[in-house]
Amino acid sequence: MEPSILIGTGAGLWELAGDVARPVEALAGHRVTALARDGAKTWAVIDGAALWAFDGAWAPRATVEGPPATWVAPTATGPIVGTEQGHLLRLTADRLARLESFETVRGREAWYQPWGDPADVRSIAVAGDGAIHVNVHVGGVVRSRDGGESWAPTVDIEADVHQVLAHPTRPEIVLLAAAEGFGLSRDGGDSYQFATAGLHAHYLRAVAVAGEHVVISASAGFHGRRSALYRRPLDGAPRFERCAAGLPKWFDDNVDTGCLAAAGSLVVFGTGDGQVYRSRDAGERWELALKGLPPIGCVVGG
Repeated sequence: MEPSILIGTGAGLWELAGDVARPVEALAGHRVTALARDGAKTWAVIDGAALWAFDGAWAPRATVEGPPATWVAPTATGPIVGTEQGHLLRLTADRLARLESFETVRGREAWYQPWGDPADVRSIAVAGDGAIHVNVHVGGVVRSRDGGESWAPTVDIEADVHQVLAHPTRPEIVLLAAAEGFGLSRDGGDSYQFATAGLHAHYLRAVAVAGEHVVISASAGFHGRRSALYRRPLDGAPRFERCAAGLPKWFDDNVDTGCLAAAGSLVVFGTGDGQVYRSRDAGERWELALKGLPPIGCVVGG
């Protein structure tokens, strides 16, 4: 049975199961900022201001105090929430508390945003061995190997990383979508090799692992001109191939961080104009699964 897909938008959450889509009434009218699966449970950041969970039914779990939340990731000791201005929160009972160890990470004083604001936590990935990789924009990727007790930077800040992703079954594999191209680590984030072969442009916003393939979104830059998807084997041929079958020649905006996801060979992405595309063969062929939704901010597979 094909896993269901959750689609977070600027005005609610939708569930797509096969060819049937339905809105989630409990979250109608709310902006869904981020989504994460945690076994049978699903976590969601709502309006940047609250953490909700689905465990048979949707219910609020904690309020976000301080800067708005941007991301949520499950860990062995409970979910971690990233926020604007570069903070991490950890759920303890029914309260989100700031993770103080993250406040003193080496190199934090150099984090920045190109437009002058403080850097934000943009994405978080938790590997199978428990390593936590936190992508700060702009601040590279910071890693903890002890459950968040201590942190260390792992990639140069100026690589301008937009998403970090841990392989679902191979903890030594960590992937990056960055302004400098596709980053790949085969040693748990100790080192990265960047690649752009086959791409029309090297500005990447999103990355997903679909079976034996990696799928990325690339565009001409920040404003998303000439945006497209590409795929390549994770092991083997280093050159990316354009995802073309079933897709428009170009998208006008970036397929953004959090808006591209995979579960096995099922891949899905959402766009800023409310369209959802789906592939059942790791990105080789695509179909338009939904349209007419509010702007899509996040998707997650089964």
